[in-house]
Amino acid sequence: METFLNPGRDEIRTLLERTRSIAVVGLSNNPARPSHRVAAYLQAAGYRILPVNPHLSQVLGEPAWPDLDSVPGELDMVCLFRRSEEVPPLAEAALRRSARSLWLQDHVIHVAAALGARAAGLTVVMNDCLLRQHQSLFGARGA
Repeated sequence: METFLNPGRDEIRTLLERTRSIAVVGLSNNPARPSHRVAAYLQAAGYRILPVNPHLSQVLGEPAWPDLDSVPGELDMVCLFRRSEEVPPLAEAALRRSARSLWLQDHVIHVAAALGARAAGLTVVMNDCLLRQHQSLFGARGA
């Protein structure tokens, strides 16, 4: 089995500098949940957050969409707050939507799907926190 390695610090910095819109799959409207805290931070840092949650109509002042295929416009990044076993169809949806990158948050791990998405041209980060990486690279701006 092939090993998956996350991109290096410079590549992640470039990715975050070029990203404008982030579809957050599994975004909760509960401020105590990690997905809400991460998305609120990213929104405050200037990113356009596109909530994906079939059980909500709005989160963080943005309309929520039931699935990735329903989200209008371009998607620079798809950020997953879902169980690891749910990653393959979400990675396929990210590819269908021509997203540029796929970010699997802490403890979200699916090596085969990550390798497949990378082979199809997406920048993929797995088992890492987008908020933590952004703060590490750019400071706590927008926090």
